[in-house]
Amino acid sequence: MALDLSNSSFSDTLVILGAAGLVIPAFTRFRISPVIGFILVGALVGPAGLGQLVDTMPWLYFLTITDPHSIEPFAEFGIVLLLFSIGLELSFKRLWALRGLVFGVGAAELLGAGALIGVGLYAIGQPWAGALGLGLALALSSTALVLPIAGTTSAVGRSAFAMLLFEDLALVPIVFLLGALAPAAGDAGFSDFMMTLLRGGVVVVLLFLGGRFFLPRLFAQAARTKSPELFLAASLLVVIVASLATTVVGLSPIVGALLAGLLIAETEYHSEVEVITAPFKGLALGVFLITVGMQLDLRMVIQDWGLLFAAILGVMAIKVGVTMALLKLSGARTGTAAEVGVLMASPSETTLIVLGVAATAGLIQPSTSAFWTTVTAIGLTITPVLATAGRYVSRKIEERDSDREEAGRPEVVLGGTVIIGFGRVGRTVADMLTAHNQPYLAVDADIDGVAAARREGYSVMFGDVSRAELVDRLRLGHAKALILTMDDPVLTVRLTRRVRSWVPGIPIIARARDAAHAAELYKAGATDAVPETLESSLQLSEAVLVDLGVAVGPVIASIHEKRDEMRKSIKEAAGLEREPRIRRVRQEEAGA
Repeated sequence: MALDLSNSSFSDTLVILGAAGLVIPAFTRFRISPVIGFILVGALVGPAGLGQLVDTMPWLYFLTITDPHSIEPFAEFGIVLLLFSIGLELSFKRLWALRGLVFGVGAAELLGAGALIGVGLYAIGQPWAGALGLGLALALSSTALVLPIAGTTSAVGRSAFAMLLFEDLALVPIVFLLGALAPAAGDAGFSDFMMTLLRGGVVVVLLFLGGRFFLPRLFAQAARTKSPELFLAASLLVVIVASLATTVVGLSPIVGALLAGLLIAETEYHSEVEVITAPFKGLALGVFLITVGMQLDLRMVIQDWGLLFAAILGVMAIKVGVTMALLKLSGARTGTAAEVGVLMASPSETTLIVLGVAATAGLIQPSTSAFWTTVTAIGLTITPVLATAGRYVSRKIEERDSDREEAGRPEVVLGGTVIIGFGRVGRTVADMLTAHNQPYLAVDADIDGVAAARREGYSVMFGDVSRAELVDRLRLGHAKALILTMDDPVLTVRLTRRVRSWVPGIPIIARARDAAHAAELYKAGATDAVPETLESSLQLSEAVLVDLGVAVGPVIASIHEKRDEMRKSIKEAAGLEREPRIRRVRQEEAGA
């Protein structure tokens, strides 16, 4: 059977797949978020872009999407898969631990920001019911974009997830509330709302009980077949059944998807499910973003750019202020509160749903809905930019606060060792120095890690060593040694070269990724460069020889001999025929 290339659905599918195949590698190559690419592609090939030229240039039909509604089901499925993947990263125990943030800060953020935006809209002439609907719609933030950027494990990710989770749960009550406020609605609106909540509660409980019993058995059977296809089919079946169950009783399908992810996360198969479903989530999310871009009318953007800019700026300012204030009150650091506030400042994909409901209910005019739809689309487009801005603002705030905290603190670095980078390697080095009563000061740019390490009693300060002024403050001329454990090869070499030129006599021991990186570090002036590959291979060899019954003494001696041999070959590769001056002086002093 021949393919009908003139079929609208088939042509749209080709455009979407082509966009995904071009946008992701092209934008990733230039280190630009594919999110922006998908939205721009949607604006370019949509009805308000090249699609309006199809009548005069028919060949554009195969490069454009003429019916944006035809791919909306795929976009909705992308959001469902996204919430499912978020559920996989959680557990009921972790979710319960976040209950204060979810129902405390999350609820206060949505209601507070929604109320302030609504008051502002009412003040400029919007009727109170429409102002309420718009306020709640614009107070929502994008789960689809924010969580992939922030994750769910960092302090920023946990705070953002808690608020986004409450917003997703509140979507159904918001929709029913706006329906009840419609001019044609009566007492039936409230009764339907209460009945939906009751039915939804029953379905959630049934899904929870059924999932705890059936899911381990379902995935065990799929695992026994050793068929990835069957495992994928079982995963998608769980998502679809849970989403359909919540949809049937009037709840959002994303509630069912999130619950399905949580249930699978409690099983031993969650990692496999996450890996298998990841490609589908990315593609479906791209389809959703294309539909968002299609709602951008570029002519309207150019014509009303001043009003649109003011609207976006006003909404973002309110949301940043409310989010920062609430997170600060809950005990978050200023930098974390600022980053979360900026990251969640733009409206959400669910804003489009609420705007549609408000327009259908007659609470806002179609022209008002179109204007705020454009605002939402622009806001979603700049979300990756907001993420970068939020990280920059957070870093500046933390650097300022750290400078204040460190001012007046005694310099523990004098006569001690400086460790730059305090991850797993830096912690181990600090533990060994402490065990041998050697003073040290560690420096790291991860404020959450620094705060946690300080609580555990480590001597750590926050700082970005890419700044020359911070390195000056460390007073390395009075330090016994400098240890570089950062997982940044370029910065490690640059810092080694800089410190060696300033302090010629200080021992610099640096972590290297491999032999080639170690050779670079030796050229830059490192006293010792320790390749991770070298040490892991030596430790593996030592364990094997001991397990084979070889005496420990000869094994250790041979390991030391092999280490010296490999270091010598690395130095020769770096063009260093003789050991650094400081090593030679120490050997002569030891011999004396």
